Amino acid sequence: MSDHGFASAIMLALLALAGLLCLATGDAANVLLARARAQTAADAAALAAVAAQLDSGQETPEEAATRTSEANGADLEKCDCPAHGGRATVTVSMATRVRMLGVAPSRVTKRAEASLDVGRVFERPD
Repeated sequence: MSDHGFASAIMLALLALAGLLCLATGDAANVLLARARAQTAADAAALAAVAAQLDSGQETPEEAATRTSEANGADLEKCDCPAHGGRATVTVSMATRVRMLGVAPSRVTKRAEASLDVGRVFERPD
């Protein structure tokens, strides 16, 4: 085997490794983005549930959390939202968009809590 053939084989292996590294980086970025989006959806759903507890409208806290999480592209998995508790804990899940190597998770799950102390809302600042 000549030196020229050996160098070509090494270059081919390095190109394959670089391609695999690009795919792995894409998978990792996809999961990180999905986690951030799911956390945003969970935060918004928890806040919507707390707001629904204060408003005696037609929407229950769980309905508000479901509507808000779906508007953010997530599915509400669990909602601990008492009707007049002033607090809410929600868990949402969201599908990851593209799995290039097939090793990244297909869904990510995030949890958020929100509470409102009405007494502090109207408290005078020091």
